[in-house]
Amino acid sequence: MQALIESVGSLSAQQKKALAVMLKQQGINLFEIAPVFKRQDGEPLRLSYAQERQWFLWQLEPQSPAYNLPRALRLKGRLDRVALQRSFDSLLARHESLRTHLHQDAEQVLQVIDPVVRVEIAHENGDPEQLEALVQAEVAKPFDLQQGPLLRVKLLQLAPDEHVLVLVLHHIVSDGWSMQVMVDELVQCYVAYSQGQEARLPALAIQYPDYALWQRSWMEAGEKERQLEYWREQLGGEQPVLELPLDHPRPAVQSYRGARLDMGLEATLVTGLKALAQREGVTLFMLLLASF
Repeated sequence: MQALIESVGSLSAQQKKALAVMLKQQGINLFEIAPVFKRQDGEPLRLSYAQERQWFLWQLEPQSPAYNLPRALRLKGRLDRVALQRSFDSLLARHESLRTHLHQDAEQVLQVIDPVVRVEIAHENGDPEQLEALVQAEVAKPFDLQQGPLLRVKLLQLAPDEHVLVLVLHHIVSDGWSMQVMVDELVQCYVAYSQGQEARLPALAIQYPDYALWQRSWMEAGEKERQLEYWREQLGGEQPVLELPLDHPRPAVQSYRGARLDMGLEATLVTGLKALAQREGVTLFMLLLASF
């Protein structure tokens, strides 16, 4: 079986799908044990299912910033702008997602990865008293998913030795986890370049489009039907809309103007909730939603 798994990497997407179907008929699900392989040159770069959802939502509301992912970093001390620009250049060269935009033809939507992209760092002098408003204004700008890159960078200078670096990515090319990876790598690159050294980041075995193709092959080989059947059995028939006790009626079209109220829980209560969730086989989110 190990030799079979290793040989799959040299197959085309169509051959991988045919192999998976054959093995499924024999009760073997190759994609539960096989790693994600680097794609073959020339394969159409189909969207992952998560990206497909984001594309659908963007088409409904192309001016909405609801799926913009922001991160603001406060920088103190002398700033080496050349090293900062070089750090972003390295990140875009390293990660295909940061050089991705979407293209729709008559049949489907595909990812397009530009070979070279340079994100320009916009600069603006900022009033510390207006910092939150300046950051929010940058976050609120919409992205055009058919244009790239889907990353914006703005440097707000509050003082000669104090800056705020604002990063905004669209959710179709990033999430909370990968945003943190990007920030960590940005810091590593900047530290190296500002000291006249080379950044040493480990090579990437695969990129996100490789995963997207793997996921599609896996699902289209029969896994989609198996998972749908599982959730039909778990959830039963039609599911009602979640009706929370809100202080205003639900609007026909979301405005995203809601506020957020943070509530802190004592450590002992959190520990007890986590233990209860584990005993009941549910997530902490499910437990808190049910109790609410």
